[in-house]
Amino acid sequence: MGKHIVILGGGTAGTMTANRLCRTYDDRRECRITVVDQDDDHLYQPGLLFVPFGLAQPDHLVRPRPRQLDAAVDYKQARIERVDLDARTVHLAGGIRLPYDVLVVATGARLLPEETEGLTGPGWGEKVFTFYDLPGAVGLHEALERFEGGRLVIDVADLPLKCPVAPLEFAFLTDWYLQRRGIRDRVELTYATPLDAAFTKPVAAKALGGLLKEKGVELVTEFTLGEVDGERGRLVSYDEREVPFDLAVVVPLHGGAEYVERSEGLGDELGFVPVDPHTLQLPGHPAVFAIGDAAGLPASKAGSVAHFEGEVLVHNIGRHLAGQPLDASFDGHANCFVETGFHKALLIDFNYDTEPLPGHFPGPLGLPLLKESHASHLGKLAFEWLYWHSLLPGRELPGIGSAMPEHGKNRASA
Repeated sequence: MGKHIVILGGGTAGTMTANRLCRTYDDRRECRITVVDQDDDHLYQPGLLFVPFGLAQPDHLVRPRPRQLDAAVDYKQARIERVDLDARTVHLAGGIRLPYDVLVVATGARLLPEETEGLTGPGWGEKVFTFYDLPGAVGLHEALERFEGGRLVIDVADLPLKCPVAPLEFAFLTDWYLQRRGIRDRVELTYATPLDAAFTKPVAAKALGGLLKEKGVELVTEFTLGEVDGERGRLVSYDEREVPFDLAVVVPLHGGAEYVERSEGLGDELGFVPVDPHTLQLPGHPAVFAIGDAAGLPASKAGSVAHFEGEVLVHNIGRHLAGQPLDASFDGHANCFVETGFHKALLIDFNYDTEPLPGHFPGPLGLPLLKESHASHLGKLAFEWLYWHSLLPGRELPGIGSAMPEHGKNRASA
C-alpha cells in the first residue's frame, strides 16, 4: 500500500497542490491523494471584484470542484470535524476517518462578519455589503445600480485579509463606475483602513495613496472597525472615531476554518496554521503542511502566493516522504495586478524581504511595475483563463518560478 496524502480544501491552493502531486506521483500504488471539501462549488474568487460593477457574471465564476481535479484524485465531499495530530487521522462528519501519511491544510480563510458589532444587524444587505462572497457581490451590484449619490465608504475591518489589494481596487473601480454613470460629483468616496497608509509597504503605499488622492478618494488611516451602526449610517472605530455613510462596503474580519479551532495543536488564535515560513511544515508535526490562505504566514493571502508556495510544498512533501531534509526556499513571493479603472492596472511583485518596487516583471523587458498601463489591465483579464487552464491544473508558467525575480527591479526607489 502506498503513502496517503490527504488535502483538506478543494479551493485554489488545494486543487493546485493535488494536481501537482498527481504529476509527481503518477503511480497510485506509490501514493494515493485524497481531497476533502464540504461543498462542490469551486469559486474563482478574483472575479468577485468585478461582479458589483456588472463586469463579471456570477454564474461564470463557479465550476464543479471534481472537474478541476486530476482523475487520479479521490474527492470526498464531507464536513471536516477535526484533525487528530497524534493519531495522524482526519475525522469527517458521519464518523468517517481518514488516516494520513502527509496532511496538507488548504481550507483557506472564512469571513467572520458576525464578529464585528452591528455589521450583520440593521442595514446588512440593504446599505451595508461586502463583495468578498458571491451573495454579497451580487447584492452590492444591485445596490450600486440604485445608488444616486451620497457618502460611499469602503472599509477594511482588520488584518489579515484575502487579497489585500482588492479593497483598493474596489475604490478605484468605484470611481470609474460612478464617472461612467455621470454621478461622480454627487458622491463622497472614502477608503478606511487599519493601516497607517494605503498599503503595508512604503513605496507601494505612496504610489497607491497617490492614486486615491488623484481620484478624489479620501483616505482614513489607522481605522480599526469596532462597530457598524446601520440605522444611523456610521462606522465606528475602536478609538471611537466615526465615518458616516449612505452605502458601506466592508471587508469583514477573517479567520481560519472552524475545524482548525477544534483540532488541538493545529492552529493559532485566529485559526490559521502556523507553519514554517520557508518550508511550509508545521513545527513539531513533520507530516503536516499548510498552503494558501490557511497558512499563518507573514505573506499576502493571495492566489499568486499559493501558486508560488505550491512548487516548494510539493518538493518538500517528496523530501519528507523520502526522509530527506526539507528545502527552506519559499521567500514569500507575491505578484498582484491592481485594477485601477479606465482599462488600466498596475502590477506589484514582492516577497518577505523586498517591498513592491518600480521596474519591470519578470525582467527588464517585462510588464511595468508600480505603474499604470493598459498592458497590465490585459494581464489582469487574461489571468482568469490562466487560472482555469494552467494554474489549477498544476502547470508551471514559463519563465516564472516560485522565487521572486530580482532582475528588473529599481532598488534605488526603496
